[in-house]
Amino acid sequence: MSVQPFPGSPTPVLVLVSGEHAETLREVFWRYSREYDIRTATTCREACAVTAAALAEGAPVAMFVSDSRLPDEDDVLAAFAQWRTLVPTARRLVVSPFDRFLADAPGLRAGMAQGKYDAYLLMPRGTRDEEFHYAVTELLSDWGWTTTDPDIVVAKIVAPAHDPLAQQIRDFFERMGMPCRIITPDSEIGRRVATAFPADAGYPRVWAVNREPMVATSVRDIARSFFETPAERELAAETDPEVVDVAVVGGGPAGLATAVYAASEGLSTVVLDASAIGGQAGTSSMIRNYLGFPRGIAGMRLAQRARNQALRFGTRFHTGWEVEELVAGTDGEPHTLRGPDFALRARTVVVASGVRYRHLGVPAVEDLIGRGVNYGTAMSLSREMEDQDVVVVGGGNSAGQAAVHLARFARSVTVVVRRPTLAETMSAYLVGEIEFNPRITVEPCTQVVDGGGEGRLEWVTLESSVTGERRRHETRGLFLLLGAEPHCGWLPGEVDLDARGFVLTGRDVPPTRWVDGLPPANLATSVPGVFAAGDVRAGSMKRVAAATGEGASVVPLVHEFLAPD
Repeated sequence: MSVQPFPGSPTPVLVLVSGEHAETLREVFWRYSREYDIRTATTCREACAVTAAALAEGAPVAMFVSDSRLPDEDDVLAAFAQWRTLVPTARRLVVSPFDRFLADAPGLRAGMAQGKYDAYLLMPRGTRDEEFHYAVTELLSDWGWTTTDPDIVVAKIVAPAHDPLAQQIRDFFERMGMPCRIITPDSEIGRRVATAFPADAGYPRVWAVNREPMVATSVRDIARSFFETPAERELAAETDPEVVDVAVVGGGPAGLATAVYAASEGLSTVVLDASAIGGQAGTSSMIRNYLGFPRGIAGMRLAQRARNQALRFGTRFHTGWEVEELVAGTDGEPHTLRGPDFALRARTVVVASGVRYRHLGVPAVEDLIGRGVNYGTAMSLSREMEDQDVVVVGGGNSAGQAAVHLARFARSVTVVVRRPTLAETMSAYLVGEIEFNPRITVEPCTQVVDGGGEGRLEWVTLESSVTGERRRHETRGLFLLLGAEPHCGWLPGEVDLDARGFVLTGRDVPPTRWVDGLPPANLATSVPGVFAAGDVRAGSMKRVAAATGEGASVVPLVHEFLAPD
């Protein structure tokens, strides 16, 4: 059965497969027929034919929904493997009727842990099963965000092909949950947008409804233009700015958790972040081991939900405000945070500025940043890697998540890691997904030592640390996720750091800084009223859940510090 509700671009297809319950699935998924083309099949082979027909029509396949047992396949996971070969980007859902849901579950759970499919659900038995549809909608939302170009965009970015700044701006918009599109100047839309700019205007040009057209010189320009209100501009210009209870520097998981708990308890709270919220976690394609999200959640979505939660409690967010200096208050005076064009005073400061990826240090590769070479996942570039060979460098969870996500698009993904195995630094569930995925190859005891191309990346040189052998590897995308360097250059000397530059807290603060022989509180630094949480703190776990926990845990310490004697 096929439903084509709207003319124009091909409608995404949902393929429903069941030998016994095809009619039931059709009824269950009828609510999606306004926006999706619902097609059914009774066997794995028939589903392959239905999928091939859809692809021949130019229609994207968004999801496979299969009964837990099929007439022509003893193992439904083998069917998913065939469908994955046809459409690697489609989401995969197993549904089982009530009478065999529990019986089939044990044999299927291991496959979900390996990433062979995305969710296992009980087939609805009533007219409305909103829990079932919540799961379906989540998967379709994730598919739409990561796989398709947006139908409606907030902004158009006009720039020549492979413009590094244009790609950074697009990544910023998408991490902030604002769909956009890069358009070349010689395109029809590019020429139309050009009429809003002077003839000699440079690039990238950013055009958005209800905003003045602008030529961007940095991501910060965009952040301030789109997310700064007139009141915030006045606040930045004040010579005697207001004093807030808590200033949080950094909008990653630790900073967002601090904002939610501080604001919910009545503290005036401000979050300052130089770029998009979410920190490194915000670039993760799918975090599968975060408590309470059994099907996983994209880092961007987690950050957006936390931001909205903090806003509901009254937190103010200043996006594009990069802190360059902290002046510690003395004798009970507030601390002062300063940037290029602002100053903010706060009774307490929570340092949650996180970490940045270490640089590779290979000049030929560094010269191609933004032209095929990227630090971090750069989720917005995933679609451009379709049918390309890409390389991911790093052995942590972020690298594993990037490899799994890129494998949906790329022809091949090579994970380069210095250690003998990924298991030493990566969570087992990701190691399992990588081992299962035929598109991903791991190169242990290897590093990138050179790279080049005509105007953009075309190849890298890989060197074995065991044999010293070097070989050239053709690639159009290099994603570098090389561990953590703390972002602490803006902190004053009074805030003690460890040898690697991470902020010392609690008993790790040198005893010479203790007061009356007692160390600071667990998340307090060597400066009274200045706290640290998340990855920037020495000894932290470098995990999203741990950072969130520290962000929540720091709030009682802030309360205690602010409490009158």
